[in-house]
Amino acid sequence: MFHLQTLELVHWDYCQRVSLPLDASIITIAGPNGSGKTTLLDAMRTLLGLRCSSPRDYKTYARHAGAQTAWLRAVVDNRPQGRQTSSRPFARRLIYSDQVTLACRIDRNGGDWQRRYCLVEGDASIEQLRDTPEKDLGFMGVENWGRVLAGAGLSPAIARVLSLEQGQTDRLCEFSPRELLRLVFDVFGDQEVLDAYEKARGHQQELAREMAQAEHELDHSRAQLTELANRVNNYKTWRLRLAERERLATEVVPVLAWWSERESLVKQSRDLRRQKTQHRSALTEIAVQNKRLLHLLEEGAGSEQKAEQLRLERDQARAAFDAAQRHEAPLEKIVQREQELLALVDKGSNADELQAHMKELQAREAELLDQRGTLQQRRKAAQEALAALEGQTLPPMPPEVLKFRCSLNSAGIAHQFVAEAVEVLDEKWRHAIEGVLRGHRWVVLLEQEKDLTEAYELGERERYRHYIVEPGQTAHRGDAGTLLEHVKFTAPVPRWLVQQLQQLRCVADPHEGKRMGGTWITPRAYMHDGRGARSMWVEAHEHQFGAAAVQARRAAAQKELARIDAQLAPVHDEVMAIKRQITDTRRALEGHSAAEELARRSDEFAEARAALPAAKQARIAAGTRWQQLEADTTRAHDRHRAFTEEHKRLEAQLLRARGDSERAAQDWNARRRQQQSQVAQSQSQRSQFPAKWITSGTIRSLVDEYMNEVQAKLRLHTVEQELDQSSWETDDTVEERHRRMDMTVREQAANLDDHKVKNVQAGTAVHNARESYIEVLRTTVRRYRKNIQELGALAGVEVAADLPLLENEDTVLAQAGLKVNFAFDGKGTIGLNDGEASGGQQVIKSLILLVGLLKDEESGSGGFVFIDEPFAHLDVRNIQLVGHFLRSTRAQYVLTTPITHNLEVFEPAEITLVTSKKPKGGRWAPPIAVAKRRGVPELGELPA
Repeated sequence: MFHLQTLELVHWDYCQRVSLPLDASIITIAGPNGSGKTTLLDAMRTLLGLRCSSPRDYKTYARHAGAQTAWLRAVVDNRPQGRQTSSRPFARRLIYSDQVTLACRIDRNGGDWQRRYCLVEGDASIEQLRDTPEKDLGFMGVENWGRVLAGAGLSPAIARVLSLEQGQTDRLCEFSPRELLRLVFDVFGDQEVLDAYEKARGHQQELAREMAQAEHELDHSRAQLTELANRVNNYKTWRLRLAERERLATEVVPVLAWWSERESLVKQSRDLRRQKTQHRSALTEIAVQNKRLLHLLEEGAGSEQKAEQLRLERDQARAAFDAAQRHEAPLEKIVQREQELLALVDKGSNADELQAHMKELQAREAELLDQRGTLQQRRKAAQEALAALEGQTLPPMPPEVLKFRCSLNSAGIAHQFVAEAVEVLDEKWRHAIEGVLRGHRWVVLLEQEKDLTEAYELGERERYRHYIVEPGQTAHRGDAGTLLEHVKFTAPVPRWLVQQLQQLRCVADPHEGKRMGGTWITPRAYMHDGRGARSMWVEAHEHQFGAAAVQARRAAAQKELARIDAQLAPVHDEVMAIKRQITDTRRALEGHSAAEELARRSDEFAEARAALPAAKQARIAAGTRWQQLEADTTRAHDRHRAFTEEHKRLEAQLLRARGDSERAAQDWNARRRQQQSQVAQSQSQRSQFPAKWITSGTIRSLVDEYMNEVQAKLRLHTVEQELDQSSWETDDTVEERHRRMDMTVREQAANLDDHKVKNVQAGTAVHNARESYIEVLRTTVRRYRKNIQELGALAGVEVAADLPLLENEDTVLAQAGLKVNFAFDGKGTIGLNDGEASGGQQVIKSLILLVGLLKDEESGSGGFVFIDEPFAHLDVRNIQLVGHFLRSTRAQYVLTTPITHNLEVFEPAEITLVTSKKPKGGRWAPPIAVAKRRGVPELGELPA
């Protein structure tokens, strides 16, 4: 790196024009506080494109001078650093003179200031620069100026640590090992290798960014392609729906309608042919039935004549039987009287036997009278029950039910009983229905729910044993095969009652029920449920449901009355006989003689005994004949009635058949005319269709697809709704846009694949460049370690640096650091900033690290360093240590120091620049005094 030789300032702060020599190793700027020491340093910094001491800047200094233009000029050496000419600092600018002029021109630009830099070969004065055209000077901005100086050795890395401000002499000690390693490589690293690595890494990063961008764009394009594909599908679906709607409306529905009508006409033709055949068969059957009707008429007349003849013979036989019975009855009574008298004659006059016989007769009479009384009471009850049924449509209710109904009516509660709401539709299943519903006959069905509470209270007070239910639901016809099928409810009933009947399956007998399983019941009321099977039989006189129950009860009452009469007649006859015997026995006890009567009537009794067998035989013969004729007459009448009923039935059937035949003929003619009209219309409609629409294959495919006209219309309605209500893509350019986007996606995918290949290649290049970078880094670290160890030896300090672990991996390189340790006065080692070094040791450590960066390996030169007040806050011993180190190195130092009582601060200086404060009221600052040491001071040993 170059060294400064002279510095010239024009209109810089309060300096009108100052020219200072700097051709020495150590230049000390001394003066009181505020005399412009830092101002001179900032001038050098501005000239080199560096940042001024905070918070000042070059504009502040230019503004203080009050001039329109300020100049900063320095002459630096450009001698070669080695034996080759290309080692001159400014050889890259094709300047090969030993001296080079650096200049900075600061101009007022409106309300602001602008600085520009130029580089001139040799020692050129400010006047020469001012007189030279600007285009020949090649003024440049601060950025380009920094690149020019970086080519001469003042790299940005050095610039960051070159100028140490006040109190920052230990600045480099505050660097972390990783920051120090980065700074060392930035200063010493082979620029071509560094540039190659940075270029390769930048290229890879750029490729990675481009690949990420390409992936993002590809994903975006694919998303757009997917969206366009969905839109294309939607567009195609829309076109298909339009085509389907048109086809349905113009072809499918009309053709299927015509085909359905045609099929209907074909079916009608078959029906008409079948109807005509049936009509002919009916006419044939009518002719046959007419013949049979005539035969029945003849048979009926013959059977009527025979029945009348048998009736006359039966009446004659009855009369003969009655005459024989009248003839036999007196004879039988006379013979019975004879037997009673003989029984009394046997007892004779024995009063005891007569008394005993009397008692037996009386006991028997009492027994018969009791039996007759019981039968008469039963007959009276049967008569009353029969009388109660007269004029009734429903069987009577039990007393407790009638009483509760009166209470409900009094309370104004509208109601019905289940018994009043049930009708039996099939009498075959009456016994089953009566049995199942027997316990629910008198369930109260309220008509209004608001009466429920009051009805409950009445039921509690009356102790009504049957249920009181709220308004139910209307019961519909039960399923086939269930008991509910045979029941009709005329009023709403509870749901549970309907379900009970719906669950009972009707079976013919228990054997079938066992085979079916579940809940079932037979016509004879034998029921099976989950608990088992039992009989629910109810006698006919206890039936309750419907008008048929009244008839059943009446028939049962009449049958019971006839049975009682049959039992009562023989009891009555026996009672009369016993009474007569009692009378005879009583008369015998009073002295009447049975033998006397026997003697008196002996001839009468003998004639009666002789005539009785013949009379009885005559009665039996007459009765037998009468019963035979009665049976024959009944059969003859039944036969005649059968012929008559069959004649009436067949005659009515023939009348209905003739009427049906005539109506069928009329209907056939009307349907035939209508069909002919429809056939003509169908043929006309067929002629309007294209031939390919009505081929058998086409119609068969339409039927397979749509079934019939109704389904086709429903599909047409669905398609129209879908077209009206759904969101459709109708832009016909969407397919072309999708095709273009597909091509774009393919191109982007290919481009991405190419980027991936290039990224792999770039990774390989980065890997190779990183290997070169690591080799240079190792060399650089070894070089820097050598520099600081040599500088430490000059300063009497042991310096040790640990080589970092370097591997071909960015993570390892990013974490690598340079650890440096120092040993002063034979004491233990200390690190960079561990707080164990004194103030002077901190300054020496920082200077060793800094000068080690500036030291040239071939020439041993250390460049130049600006240090603002390096001896601040240091004692005499540390000042000596710092001064000794400065003299021991070959770097150029520009130092500042205030005027102090310790002369040690001036001891290492070769040139001392003495500044003074601007006088109060003065325009410019006093001139700067220059004190130059004769000869170069000897570097001696430091006193202990």
